[in-house]
Amino acid sequence: MPPHSHPRNRLLAALGAQELAALAPHLVPVELSMRATLHLPGQPITEVFFPESGYVSMVAHIEDGDLAEVGLVGREGFIGLPILLGADREDIEAMVQSPGAALRMDAARFRDLLDGVPGLREILLRYALVYHGQVARTAACNGHHSVSQRLARWLLMAHDRSDGNSFPVTHELLSHMLAVRRAGVTVAAGQLRTAGLIRYEGGRIHITNRQGLESASCECYGIVRRSFDELLDGTARRKPGGS
Repeated sequence: MPPHSHPRNRLLAALGAQELAALAPHLVPVELSMRATLHLPGQPITEVFFPESGYVSMVAHIEDGDLAEVGLVGREGFIGLPILLGADREDIEAMVQSPGAALRMDAARFRDLLDGVPGLREILLRYALVYHGQVARTAACNGHHSVSQRLARWLLMAHDRSDGNSFPVTHELLSHMLAVRRAGVTVAAGQLRTAGLIRYEGGRIHITNRQGLESASCECYGIVRRSFDELLDGTARRKPGGS
């Protein structure tokens, strides 16, 4: 990454100019293709990623061969939390669900920079706390809210991490992401479509009424969104070293 470029990843953008300059030589621009795996369950994590567009699902594998999404990461976060927290692997798969761009860094270099770049560890640890809130809220939401509310929440999260009003998705994928049967997703998507909130065609969801979709969602979306906004707005105000 050129030392004076402006990253679209919001964590990197919140760093001061001197801190970003120290990281820049070790950040390699890469393209993330649909369904690419960034790390596998139980395998050593050798690289960390700072998404700049698109988003990545953090997926738990169930014993019967099914999948369930436990977290979603876009330009507001990074992939590689176990490295930050002193581990080198986890039992979750990081799978690209919407293609985009990212900045990649070697995990060993990342460990060194956590100690050598003031402020980097602090902002990433705060992100880890907010991300933990997203995971916990997802679990609570899946246990207590209707499929249509959960689908609206997921679509809003995907929309936040997309560059436009549409993004690739299938009913089969959504059934895995929401841990429900495909038939349930079809019914819920039909309800949102009939209400004029979304349009579905060619393997893509189009958000046609964002405000209405927020009303159709449960409170979980707003709680998590505010947590991320507070983290990133606060770090922008506290940038060390100028920008």
